[in-house]
Amino acid sequence: MSNWAKSTGLATVAVGADGKYISDCYNFTDFCIKLTRGSDEGRRRCEKCDREGNGVYPCHAGLIDFGIPITLDDGTVLGSVIGGQVLPEHPDEDKFRQTARELKINEETYIEALKKVNVKTREEIDAAANLLGDVINMFVRASYATALNNKILGHLRDGINNAAEQIVVANDNVKQIEAFGHRQRILALNASIEAARAGEAGKGFAVVAEEVNKLAQGMSTTSVNIKKALEEVTETITKLNE
Repeated sequence: MSNWAKSTGLATVAVGADGKYISDCYNFTDFCIKLTRGSDEGRRRCEKCDREGNGVYPCHAGLIDFGIPITLDDGTVLGSVIGGQVLPEHPDEDKFRQTARELKINEETYIEALKKVNVKTREEIDAAANLLGDVINMFVRASYATALNNKILGHLRDGINNAAEQIVVANDNVKQIEAFGHRQRILALNASIEAARAGEAGKGFAVVAEEVNKLAQGMSTTSVNIKKALEEVTETITKLNE
């Protein structure tokens, strides 16, 4: 914006949706800032022009200004680039003296500042304003897309990491189930041997049966943990798909 202002001789500043400046002011003229906006009535009129101005338009003081909206691809308006502060032709001093009286500004001081304002053709002003608007909007949209992509990638990375941790838990629990199954098979074998030895009494078998029951309960608890972990994995993957 600074280089654009220097090369075109026009003033510019970026404002947010609330009308407050979000950039430095570039190439602003004393005629506009110190004098016109320096008066209470002038500032009120200038702020009205800033709010309502769109495209290239004549301001209340007789200069040419512009207002280009800053938007996203979906049409969301973030703010605007405003500026101008130039003359489309050599000024009629009588009209500006009248403006100075309305704004209660010293006429001679106002005219001296007016003489320092650049004169540009309407075509030059239109081209410069549209160029700046295009460049700013391309930059803002590209920056927004980059930030949005980084946010999405961050969620994906977090989701994938969480899913990996949950899968590790599920695998560990599966290993526990396998160990439980192995131990159950050994105890079942021992129970068979003990039952054969005991004959009808089968007292030892009762002890083994109790251990088998404990293992079965442990396997049941582990199965619940696996189910919970897998549900978390499913939820994470669902969010990633969304």
